Amino acid sequence: MKTMERDIEEIQQFSGKSSGVRLSGVTKIFPQMEGNGEFVAVRNIDLNITDGELVTLLGPSGCGKTTTLRMISGFEYPTSGEIFIGDRPMANVPPNKRGISMVFQSYALFPHLNIYENIAYGLRVKKLSKSVIREQTNKVIKLMQLSGMESRFPSQLSGGQQQRVALARAIVIEPKVLLFDEPLSNLDAKLREHMRDELRSLQKRLGITSLYVTHDQSEAMAISDKIVIMDKGDLVQMGSPKEIYEYPNSPFVANFIGKANFLRCELKELKDGSAFVKVGDVPITVPNPGPVEIEAGGQYCLCIRPESIELMPEGDGIPGVISRATYFGSKMEYEVQMGDNHLIVEIYNPQLSVLFHEGDHVKTKLDLECIRVLKEEEIIQD
Repeated sequence: MKTMERDIEEIQQFSGKSSGVRLSGVTKIFPQMEGNGEFVAVRNIDLNITDGELVTLLGPSGCGKTTTLRMISGFEYPTSGEIFIGDRPMANVPPNKRGISMVFQSYALFPHLNIYENIAYGLRVKKLSKSVIREQTNKVIKLMQLSGMESRFPSQLSGGQQQRVALARAIVIEPKVLLFDEPLSNLDAKLREHMRDELRSLQKRLGITSLYVTHDQSEAMAISDKIVIMDKGDLVQMGSPKEIYEYPNSPFVANFIGKANFLRCELKELKDGSAFVKVGDVPITVPNPGPVEIEAGGQYCLCIRPESIELMPEGDGIPGVISRATYFGSKMEYEVQMGDNHLIVEIYNPQLSVLFHEGDHVKTKLDLECIRVLKEEEIIQD
């Protein structure tokens, strides 16, 4: 126990003085390579990352998340708007004066320097004394479980070890803010999960403000205090992983975070907070329709997560036919055809469940509490 407490105290020495990050009306416009047009990479973003928080920017390729990260780091400058680290505006501050460290997708280790020299590099740039460099470098090597590897070169390390070296080099200079640009995407699936958990544990103990860019939804869900969903340069939703998953504000967000089914419906009535809808000829009462403003008479869609549906061989429920059955070990995934609609259904722990096969007739029971009502014009079909 004392050893763990001592390690935590030593880790906290590397956090420096963490600072929050704030973006106010930030826009970035690039000129088009051909013609006289412009490309709006980021559009009028307001974002507040509090001290010690880990926030993930998530979205498809080209959504603006990496451009936003580069503006915070100082590698790009906003066309308009302002970026603050702590209370200090960053408009005219170069990257090396912002008090940040960045961990890259490619690790960006110096191939001609050994591990010790890679980690100590930033301290040498700061022109600290040899004794301070040696003390701080040795401590962070121990904390990142790299002891005994000091004389190796990056080419002699595994992907996970290289990632730990990159992280050690980032924290040894005591940054105010840590930036991560898809740092785990080069690792295989199991190692990525392991490093993801290590990274989150370290960030929490450091208590250092962190901004993390990824396109991996499960990664964002696992590590984030807050997730920011971006699309085509816009910030489309922001909240905790639970809020984003359970209360998406559009089919785009629902489909991007996990899997979702969308059923077109007609909203017949709103009463006492519940929505009364019809899917074809089937009436459904939705007790918690969600964050989207809705009004009776409009065309909307129901958003239903695959795990919120129960399949039964008979009984009450909406009739359907199994068109696909896939076994994943920990779960069964079914596709159920219901007239013109189809639903993806996930049943966990299939060893304890009734198994269905392609062509089986089933009844589907929806968990009404988990259904959300969203605007129909944004329906995404897989």
